Amino acid sequence: MARIAVIGAGMGALAAAARLAVAGHRVVVYERTDTYGGALRRFERDGFSFDTGPGLLPLPAVYRDLFVKTGKEPLERCVDLVQVDPSSRHVFADGTRVSLPNASRAGVVAALDEALGSGAGKRWGDFLVRAREAWDRTRRPLLEEPLWPNWQVLAEREPYPAVPHKRLLRTRRAGTLAEVGAWELRDARLTALLESHALAYGLDPRTTPASAAVLPYMEHAFGTWYVRGGLRELARAVYERCVARRVEFRFGADVTGVLEKDGRASGVELADGTVAEADFVVAGVAPGTLDRLSAQARVRGDGEVPPQPASASRFSVLLALRGARPEGTAHRTVVHAADREAELDALFGTAARDPRPTVTILRPDDPGLVPDPEHEAVTLTTVVPARPGQSYDALTEHVITVAERAVPDLRDRLLWHEVRTPADIAEATGAEGGAVPVPALAADGGRLLHPSNSTRVPGLFTVGGWAHPGGGLPHAGMSGALVAGLVVEGPEFRGSQ
Repeated sequence: MARIAVIGAGMGALAAAARLAVAGHRVVVYERTDTYGGALRRFERDGFSFDTGPGLLPLPAVYRDLFVKTGKEPLERCVDLVQVDPSSRHVFADGTRVSLPNASRAGVVAALDEALGSGAGKRWGDFLVRAREAWDRTRRPLLEEPLWPNWQVLAEREPYPAVPHKRLLRTRRAGTLAEVGAWELRDARLTALLESHALAYGLDPRTTPASAAVLPYMEHAFGTWYVRGGLRELARAVYERCVARRVEFRFGADVTGVLEKDGRASGVELADGTVAEADFVVAGVAPGTLDRLSAQARVRGDGEVPPQPASASRFSVLLALRGARPEGTAHRTVVHAADREAELDALFGTAARDPRPTVTILRPDDPGLVPDPEHEAVTLTTVVPARPGQSYDALTEHVITVAERAVPDLRDRLLWHEVRTPADIAEATGAEGGAVPVPALAADGGRLLHPSNSTRVPGLFTVGGWAHPGGGLPHAGMSGALVAGLVVEGPEFRGSQ
């Protein structure tokens, strides 16, 4: 039985802790805040309850696997997991609206044809077929295996089989997501639909590789899911699974350093001067924090993935509304920006501009979130630059105004609102500027790959969104499985079969 110190209680760290405890190790989790779950937090006021992190769960099989592998109770006995249908409703800049069925290719094709015109559905369906090819080519190396030592193979090859496109007497293939939309979908609304999947992760579709086609494919193939009570309930369930497997938790424990002895990790030091010895250390922290904890962990050399670009963050407005949620209301509505280029320039340009971004509206059909059936809890979310110290007064007003396109009586029903800024994300996760990590993607020179779960220091591993395979709830759970495999089986571990 090895002693394992886990730094942080984010979802990736919790997943690793539960798996390592089941393998017979003594696991202690050190969390600097007073609770678990990382970005999966909850805000409560006057009987209303809101998720302040992710609001929907793609690819629930990752957490089903975690619960199967760590105990007899499956995930569905620990949380009330429901499939959202329709998966999403979209309001485009020209006023066109469409509701997309959950995990139904034929239903999506029919809905797009009806809303956008004949042929739109087929173009989107053909795109999903190509996106599936990209998924099949990258699923194992990007999600189910430790990062390859020869990761350059993933960096150099574009797995998306783009359709040849004649341009200026030359035949070219789409290399970015924006080019996929312009050349293959050929409809501004379909392009907005495609690009919204990248924007949701803070990715600029103009520079994001075509391999990001796997993001809408994942949602299409595996569905969109919600946990009743909010996704904070998923964090609670994973935490309780850890406790049931005798994982120890030390909240309010700020780790200030990773100890090394004889060239390998040997424990952690806390802010109060306490030293906790360990045979392995698993760090679920942001890159800057890891650099401070261990000077050697991320020293880059030949063969290591390039540094990640600066990530975007998220801004949310939490709305308490009087009046019941109308029957037939979509759980998720995406209201697309009126000027996409201006939106992208504001989000990803160097000049500080007032953004007019795409807004996602979450309206769960969940009695547990409201004081009584005559009220509704609504969350508005948009992507913003990860810039500290920024004022969000104008953005708050804009986001509420945009939401009125989908909730026409919003201001008349509004009781109060609260905002959650990148500073709140930074406080919860420790990420500089409240940055949110993106999923690992192939091609583009490895720019969107993440550092390996193994580090330069033997016995020190990284887990969570800032390590392979990157950001997003499913990816965090996968990183936990990879780290547990590397600790239990050693560097020869090659992932689940």
